[in-house]
Order: sequence, then structure tokens, then C-alpha cells
Amino acid sequence: MTNAIEAHDLRKTFGGEVRALDGVSFAVEEGTIFGLLGPNGAGKTTAVRILTTILSPDAGTGLVLGYDVVTQADRVRTLIGLAGQYAAVDENLTGRENLTMVGRLNHMGREAVATRAVELLEEFGLTDAGDRPLKTYSGGMRRRLDVAAALVARPRVLFLDEPTTGLDPQSRVDVWGMIDRLVDEGTSVLLTTQYLEEADTLARHVAVVDHGRVIAEGTPTQLKADLGATVLDVGLADPELARRAAGILGTVGAKAPTVVGAMVELPVDDGPRVAMEVLRLLDQHAIVPTTFQIREPSLDDVFLALTGKRTETDDDDSTNTPTDGHRRRRRAPAKAGATSEGGPR
Repeated sequence: MTNAIEAHDLRKTFGGEVRALDGVSFAVEEGTIFGLLGPNGAGKTTAVRILTTILSPDAGTGLVLGYDVVTQADRVRTLIGLAGQYAAVDENLTGRENLTMVGRLNHMGREAVATRAVELLEEFGLTDAGDRPLKTYSGGMRRRLDVAAALVARPRVLFLDEPTTGLDPQSRVDVWGMIDRLVDEGTSVLLTTQYLEEADTLARHVAVVDHGRVIAEGTPTQLKADLGATVLDVGLADPELARRAAGILGTVGAKAPTVVGAMVELPVDDGPRVAMEVLRLLDQHAIVPTTFQIREPSLDDVFLALTGKRTETDDDDSTNTPTDGHRRRRRAPAKAGATSEGGPR
């Protein structure tokens, strides 16, 4: 199978001090979803901006369908769509007018644009709202329109930079369904996300990025299997007791235990057997868990094991104390000329 996207040793520094990318390499097979996973500040958005010709790398090369993103940027722009982290559509225009504007900017004829706008409004469940100003749309409707705008010119490669950030759970699931349908139709997708559930659900292949480097790569199943067959979550009364319990359980699991707030997370290869041993050890030391769970490992566990922190965290978050968002588990403007906002990611 050929590659839709290739990144080879991409490097980018801002202001001479902020090293956003430090030798990032990965490849995205045609007709698949590739997940670029990592926290804010990991370098995901910078990689997307380089591969969509918005930024030039300091070193390394990027290819889209075999075309160089620097020396053949004009050709690359005709092949790609981009939906960034922030909706790049005009809230004073209607949904239909936004799609029409994007089509005209891509040199599509008026009749072709009008037909395409009707198709996309229907496909994304926005027909009834198509002639309303965007300012009246909900957050989920805006994101759906943003993805629709990225598809006006029928790009062969679609870049989705954290497409579900800020959406409610149902809207997020709706966007996931749209992405799946696009791939079924032959579109290749690079998806950046800090939601573990999203990468696990959608992506065939995942690269985990931290501090501008790829620190792990593989299928979600492979990455989770490397951690251990199951994970024991042992809840304690307070963080100090959790650290004490982790010291006692240090040689029990397949990997060293991790303390997250008042929780000890222990990857193991034989969950039921080890669970009994863990409970016996804790009882011998007069430690009584407040909660106890055996579960399958998640990509969240993989990232925590690799980096010592969660993915859904701000750049300056120096703790590993989980929030509600951290504990969730379960199984575009049309061309690169439309950018996402904000500083380097």
C-alpha cells in the first residue's frame, strides 16, 4: 500500500528557543486514519501546519501523495483539506454561503459549488440550518460545517487538527461517524487529538508525540498489548497511602505501578491471579483499598507509562492528578490556505 503522507525528520523551532518539532517521522497509508496523539504543546499542530504548507520546516521533508510540501506547495494545496482546531468560517454568513465561498476560492464553477453545498449540508445534517447565519449554530453544528468546508473541493487527503475539541459527547460521536464515512469513500485522514478514546476508536495506526518527538508508534492494540494484558486500578484514601501501596506492589506487575493522585495503576499479565495477590499484600500491610478494578489497558495508560503524565493536560500542568476528563474511558476550510489559530502546538 502506498503512503498518502510522509514526514521525515521534521524539525521546527520558534523564536530560537521553543523546539516544537525535534525530528518527527511517520507515514500515513492511503485510505486510512492515522492518529497523532499527544498533549497540548507536543508538536501535533506544528506538524500539521508544515504538512499543509502553512509553515516551512527548519529541516526534514514532508510529502503528500508524493509531492514535497515545500518545493511543490501549490500542487499539495490542490490535494488536501484542513479543518483546524478553531472554526475558520464566517459567522455572519449562512452555512450555505460559507460553503459557496470556499468553493469559489477553490476556483469551482457556480453551478458545481451550488450542487456541492447541497450535498454537504445534507450529508452533515445541516440542511434545515443551511440558510441561517452561522452565529445561530451550536458548537457541534459549527464543527460539522467546518469539516464540511474542508471537503468542498473533494480533497484526497484530509487533515483534522483536534476536530472534536469542545464538543459534547453526542456531537463528538457524530463527527466520528462522518470521519469513518469519508475513509470508506477513499479519503486519507491524519487526525491529531489528545482524546485517547478518539484515537482508539478511529485510528488504524497511532504515533504518540511528546516534546516534539515520536516516542511510540503502532496500532492501538499493539501499544496497549506492550503495556500488559490488563490494568489493576487500586484506589486509596489519599495520595500518601497510594505512594506507600505502590512501593509494596512494585514487583507484582508486568510494569512498575504508577501513582495518579490517590490511585495506583498496575499493568499486569494475569489480572485475576495478580488481583488476589495484590489484595493479600495490601491486607498484610493493613492497607484497605477504597476502590478496586480490573480493566483492559487504554491508550491513556500507554501515554502515562511513556511520559509520566496524561494527554489531556495543559502545558504547565506539572501534576498527574486526574480530572474527570482524564478518567474518561470507553471502547475544514477546504485547502491549506485556511489555517487554525493560536501559537505552536
